[in-house]
Amino acid sequence: MQKRKLVYEGKAKRLFSTDDDELFISEFKDDLTAFNGKKKSSESGKGALNNKISVELFKLLQSHGIPTHFVKMIDDNHMLHKKTNVILIEVIVRNIATGSLSKNLGIKDGTILPFTLVEFDYKNDALGDPKLNDQHALLLGLVDFQDELDKLRRMARQINDILRPYFAKKNLNLVDFKLEFGKDSSGNIIVIDEISPDNCRFWDMTTKEKLDKDRFRQGLGGLSMAYQEILNRILG
Repeated sequence: MQKRKLVYEGKAKRLFSTDDDELFISEFKDDLTAFNGKKKSSESGKGALNNKISVELFKLLQSHGIPTHFVKMIDDNHMLHKKTNVILIEVIVRNIATGSLSKNLGIKDGTILPFTLVEFDYKNDALGDPKLNDQHALLLGLVDFQDELDKLRRMARQINDILRPYFAKKNLNLVDFKLEFGKDSSGNIIVIDEISPDNCRFWDMTTKEKLDKDRFRQGLGGLSMAYQEILNRILG
């Protein structure tokens, strides 16, 4: 399967059409952005690490009955996946308070939440990805029915129930993570994009070391080493 026309370029990936109208190829880039693109850099090998990590996690989810767009890994930086209609809602799953949750609500950083929090953000860079409630999502036509919002929440919690104990066995706290969803050609809601340290927060359970994109956001350095450590633990 070969790349054809560049369909879209985002912060972390390029999307290409293929000979099959139902399949796309994503190229994972080494670019780094934070704070809605205000901070930018590049880290050699980051794209390949995110691709490899995403491949393993998509396979894990599929083995538990969670539908994803993943088809196969082509090479280190390229993934073959289903073409979908993207739902312009970022679904944020939080197990431990940090980042914007602590900043906006005054919850002490590192507080274990009494229940898993699921939030919606509007996937819109120009507006800064603002928070959404259900009525906002319906008003903007981001979904067709309330049932679809309920399904996004349900799937997000199911994914958390798979990933959280999976990473705990690898001595990692899954602090929070972002999911994106789309609809396939049959109208089914499936997980898309990537699941990687770019959109997940991982803290080592013993040392509390951050092994995710916060190393870039907070100027800690060692990002590639952190991402490689996540891949190593996944591969065992």
